[in-house]
Amino acid sequence: MKIVVLAGGRSTERNVSLSSGAKVANALRSKGHNVALVDLFLGVDLQSDAEIAELFTTEQTEANYQISDAILTDDAINALRTDDTKGLFGRNVLKILQSADIVYLGLHGEDGENGKVQAVLDLSEIRYTGSDPLSSGMAMNKKVSKEIMLFNQIQTAAFVLVKANDPLPTKLPFDYPVVVKPSNGGSSIGTHIVHTDAELQPALADALRFDDELLIEEFIQGREFSLGVVNGQAMPAIEIKVNDGWYDFEHKFQDNKTTFVTPPDIPEKVHADMKTIAIKTLDALGMSNYGRIDFLWNQKDGLYVIEANSLPGMTPLSLLPQEAAAVGIGYADLCNSIVMGKWDLYEQKNSRQTLV
Repeated sequence: MKIVVLAGGRSTERNVSLSSGAKVANALRSKGHNVALVDLFLGVDLQSDAEIAELFTTEQTEANYQISDAILTDDAINALRTDDTKGLFGRNVLKILQSADIVYLGLHGEDGENGKVQAVLDLSEIRYTGSDPLSSGMAMNKKVSKEIMLFNQIQTAAFVLVKANDPLPTKLPFDYPVVVKPSNGGSSIGTHIVHTDAELQPALADALRFDDELLIEEFIQGREFSLGVVNGQAMPAIEIKVNDGWYDFEHKFQDNKTTFVTPPDIPEKVHADMKTIAIKTLDALGMSNYGRIDFLWNQKDGLYVIEANSLPGMTPLSLLPQEAAAVGIGYADLCNSIVMGKWDLYEQKNSRQTLV
């Protein structure tokens, strides 16, 4: 199968995406697929359309993208493109995608997970992994996803919405500490744990660098877990134990910052409930193929869903590959399962349309 792994892009998680994409591309090549790794934002310079075929190979490459602690700004990312073109899609990207059988979406962050790219691919009749535009957008927008969870009796932290230039609420409906986070975003970028009134304004100002809509959330004390679902199968949960501080951007992508335990040391019923809630959350948001749900748990209040991830990270330290490994599913098999699972969904859809 000819597969484009689409990575990079324009989000603050660009470097995470490139690291994931390079690893996914090599994994799919090891399974016999012809794979091209393409940067969504920078694109590829081509002298002729005939060169597109040369981008696809079964040979694994030495590409190794290091993830720094630096959070990329829009200006820093835009400066990478020197050809004076505009827009999210770089040179020849759409043309290359149209030559593939399916696109593995290795994107992360707002412009990769909010449904915009997925909508372009749908309109271009290009197959891709992960969820459709609507469910991707709902999962990315924390306000919308939390409202859907609450409607479906899925426990999640209480919150207050704050928009740019809006006055702060005079009194929060919950006590400090609170969590401030962009409504759209990932990898904890722009997220702060706030303990006092004096800390709140600086935290909001920083979060507004990444989105013009923020959430102030009730802080839930508890152990942190994540649980992936691939093609309807719930993986074992993984517990996230931060050695110092909390699970922020640095702890997610740098070695020796966090300890991961899977399967976790929790009661069997709690683990079973977590799997059930993860599948229920994905279904409520209309997600398909695969995804990951993040949880907090304490014995007093039970399980809280933090958020849903429609395109989970696939870096060496990412959670979903570790969960899969705990049940004997290797990294390459996991990537291949994601591709083939979505391919089957497309084929089923075509069969239904043929019968109409």
